[in-house]
Amino acid sequence: MLFKRKVQLAVISDVHLGTFGCQAKELLQYLNSIDPEILVLNGDIIDIWQFSKRYWPAAHMMVVNHLINLIAGGTRIYYITGNHDEMLRKFTGFNISNFYITNKLVLTIDKKKAWIFHGDVFDVTMKHSKWLAKLGAIGYDALILINSAFNWYLKKRGKEKYSFSKKVKDSVKSAVKFINDFESIAAEIGINNGYDYVVCGHIHQPVIKEIKTEKGSIQYLNSGDWIENLTALEYNYGAWEIYKYNEDALAKSIELDFSTSVSKKSDELFQELVCEFKLKAS
Repeated sequence: MLFKRKVQLAVISDVHLGTFGCQAKELLQYLNSIDPEILVLNGDIIDIWQFSKRYWPAAHMMVVNHLINLIAGGTRIYYITGNHDEMLRKFTGFNISNFYITNKLVLTIDKKKAWIFHGDVFDVTMKHSKWLAKLGAIGYDALILINSAFNWYLKKRGKEKYSFSKKVKDSVKSAVKFINDFESIAAEIGINNGYDYVVCGHIHQPVIKEIKTEKGSIQYLNSGDWIENLTALEYNYGAWEIYKYNEDALAKSIELDFSTSVSKKSDELFQELVCEFKLKAS
């Protein structure tokens, strides 16, 4: 029987199911390795922007099925909407059993308040030039696809993986400034509202750090993503930590059965549902 780690609270974001860059198999291995009391899906879980019936592998549907099984098993799941799954914002306030859809969340954990939201509200490009943001998302997905092929070649040669997008982000001053501004704004609002933690996604930069201003301090956290970093946030025994799949030998050893896990009928039904979301939002 598979041993599962007890986790008081887990936060994942930016999975981007339905895109070539999504590391669904690795995410499944992680989810199968934990037994969370609360799971927060902090935006961009399903990439409805780029969703296509032509690309929806079994592993992607297995993630959806696993989340449904967690709900049935008693895990409380909050789905916080992001920009790539913004169509779901029409359903904010929806609740069935222990599953909730919301735009933001305040959780009290061990007498401290955590303010959790995706973070695209701070993105000027998203607010004023959505078409440009969508174009950028397509370009990013293409870059990840090319990067995957390049890393396959490097692995064959026995060399370390290389991230094109990380190199771009680290070298372009405007990208670095955007990340710093994003973190500072989130922290400032969190401090002004008396929160102890501010938890975001969106920028694919996993981090835990204390940010201080003239009005106080707050712990800023970002869960990263499941495209490049393969990270999550976990809270246990009064402390946060960044989970890193690449350092988890137990999760990597979990074998998945892709042949019997998802019925064709369930897969088709889910794809039709996502297409309906896209149609209503267009």
